[in-house]
Parts: sequence; structure tokens; C-alpha cells
Amino acid sequence: MKQTSDIFSRLRNGETIAFDDPEYSKLRDASFATRKWLLRLNQSEDSDEMRELLGQITGSKIDESSAIFPPFHINYGKHTKIGKNVFINFDCVFLDFGGITIEDGVFIAPKVSLLTEGHPISPEERHSLTVAPIRVKKKAWIGANATIMPGVTIGENSIIAAVTKDVPDNVVVAGVPAKVVKAIG
Repeated sequence: MKQTSDIFSRLRNGETIAFDDPEYSKLRDASFATRKWLLRLNQSEDSDEMRELLGQITGSKIDESSAIFPPFHINYGKHTKIGKNVFINFDCVFLDFGGITIEDGVFIAPKVSLLTEGHPISPEERHSLTVAPIRVKKKAWIGANATIMPGVTIGENSIIAAVTKDVPDNVVVAGVPAKVVKAIG
């Protein structure tokens, strides 16, 4: 089958991309290019410089009302949009190949992960990449250690807490409190 668009468009259009896809190296190359900017951001002590570097990573200006505390981790950056009056605390992880939108007034606590990327559940297909966008609406607050998964929208003014429970073998666990929602296999 002839591919009609690049791997980034294919991902954003819902295609599952196998790790052995001929274009997969473009995703890795983009991540390594982002890492160069990220290393500078994480060594900076100047908030203006950090915003400028984050703008280089995302490809759009970061408003002076927004702040980020390093260390910060992002794998691509060009699919992340950050609004005004946004606060991103220490040690956050953004995997944004699927697209992350953070609207105005959002607080993101330490060690939050926004993960737009995942893998099929089936062991036979697991060595593939799938994506779905994350949207965090105005004035939401995401609490420490929360993990936001692909395809999730956090509603305006909502507060998200971290969830930790023991997880048995071969299940999918989700919710607050965490519950087994699906067996694997």
C-alpha cells in the first residue's frame, strides 16, 4: 500500500505504526532533536530563558504568565500547545506525538505524566505505536503523580488526584479508586 503522508500525519490520523515501519526512525530523530533543546531548558535558572526554550520545543511562543519548573521531559514538542497562566511543576513527562492542549489557567503538579502514546493490548501487536490527543481545559488542576492517558479530556475547573493500588497480573486497571476493568488474554 502506498503511503500518502508522513509518519507524523499517519499517527495523528489514527494509524497504528509498527516499530519496523520504514519511517519509524523519523520519530526517533525528532525526539533526539527535541532533546537538544530540552537539555538546555533543564539546565537553565532563568524563567524567561526557560519559556523561550520551551517555545523552541513547541514551535509556539509561551506566554510570560506561564511558568515551568525543570526538570521537564517531552519527546517531541511540536504537538503541544500551552495557554496563558499555566504552571508546570517539577519532573513532568509529556509524550505528545498524539497532541497535547493545555488551556489557560491550568496547574500541573510534580511528576504528572501526559501520555498521548500507547500500544495495542494484544501481545502480537504490542510492538506498535498508537496515539490519541489529550486536552486539559481551563483552570484544571492535575495533582502530583497523576497519569493522563491517550484520548482523555480533563474538564474545565476539574481536579485530578493520583491513584496508586497493587495491580494483579494480566489486567487493565483504571479509575478512582483503581478497579480491574479488563482481563488481558
